[in-house]
Amino acid sequence: MKVEVKSKKGLRTILSVIVDKKNIQAKMDERLKELQKEVALKGFRPGKVPPEVIKSQFGKSIYGEVVDKILRDTTTQAIDEKKLKIAGQPKIDLKQFGEGKDLNYELQIDCLPNVSLKSFEKYKATSFKVKIEDKIIEQKLKEIANQNKQFEEKNEKAIKGDQVSFDYSATVDGNKFEGGEGKGVQLELGKDLFLKGFDEQLIGVKKNDTKTIEASLPPNHPKKELANKKTKFECKILSIKKPLESKIDDNFAKLMGAKDIKDLKSLIEKQISSQYSQALNSITKKEILDQIDKNHKVDLPQNLIDQEITLMTQNLKPEEKEKHKFNNEKLAKSRIKLGLLLNEYGEKNNLKVSDDEVRNEIQKQIKGMPGQEKLVLEYYQKNPSAYQSIKGSLYEEKILELIKSKINLTSKEINTKEAERIINEFNKPNVVDENTKTTSPTKNKSKSKKISKK
Repeated sequence: MKVEVKSKKGLRTILSVIVDKKNIQAKMDERLKELQKEVALKGFRPGKVPPEVIKSQFGKSIYGEVVDKILRDTTTQAIDEKKLKIAGQPKIDLKQFGEGKDLNYELQIDCLPNVSLKSFEKYKATSFKVKIEDKIIEQKLKEIANQNKQFEEKNEKAIKGDQVSFDYSATVDGNKFEGGEGKGVQLELGKDLFLKGFDEQLIGVKKNDTKTIEASLPPNHPKKELANKKTKFECKILSIKKPLESKIDDNFAKLMGAKDIKDLKSLIEKQISSQYSQALNSITKKEILDQIDKNHKVDLPQNLIDQEITLMTQNLKPEEKEKHKFNNEKLAKSRIKLGLLLNEYGEKNNLKVSDDEVRNEIQKQIKGMPGQEKLVLEYYQKNPSAYQSIKGSLYEEKILELIKSKINLTSKEINTKEAERIINEFNKPNVVDENTKTTSPTKNKSKSKKISKK
């Protein structure tokens, strides 16, 4: 094989590759011998079909198969020989091929740029530590208690706040429909979580009553023909329960998975603190990355920019892509540039992420999704790209932690009010793109049954 650099312009290199016809013929002969064991033709015993007969019948397809493998192998060898770091898939332009001829092709390669890192020592950033006030913890305790109410049966009529349990059979225009029956449905009256106006019609019912309720099915009903349809629900009342006064004590704490009330408060504080840390760490990260971006110039391969834009905008409508074309290209360039710079820093400092570290991170996610452990595990087993994504995130995290240890990082303790102000300021329009926005912990209304220890 003969490899020559035909041209080199910027990050694009074109190689000329020639593979001697003798080498191609040798590969053809090897493949024909292999096929002797596999091909069965009428008039010949298994494994005894002469190579020339196989060639006469399958020659073109065998040649194509052999050349395809030679192209794959020699492309890799040519890139290694010239010590090129490629960006994306090379393009092959066949110049000469055919049985009895040398294989001559050109390889168009977009190369990764040489990245020259500048010192990070003069960079400045702020790391935030949030002091969670007692009133915030108490407020969260009340929310948890309200989400985990205990009820006891009563023989009186149902009022707002009671829990009503019932079976129902529903009809539209007098006809039953799939999914129109329910058993043991429980509703806390006043929350209006079933269908709009359904709760208030249950006020006043008693155990063993039969009540006909009229309500409209939701506009997003799975069966379009039933969307917004007025529906009659024949309800058989099974029980009426009144809420018990929530006692926030050691027994309640144990129900939530804590040792006692002191431990529960500590777990809540850690949980809220962790949520603020995630949001504020994103701000610190951007502060560092902006300085890295500003202080480095890197030539970028156009094919990587195009790939990144395609990935970023794959779920956008054509008009949205066109409207934000300039900003999308700018963001794509910044992402690629920072990725190259951080990777160079990671390589120079011999940073690596082990499979054990990835598995530990997956286990953390599994613990945070009780009841869905098997689904989460299967997802990562069936999606290698998701596994690599976690590995990439951990690698970036390691790099940023090392950078933080080298720069002038000021630690600042703030209260939750100040944290909210910083997060809201960061999330103002035009300050940051959608992919770097953070979520304020006080706006996270997700409901949890237990406080988990990690």
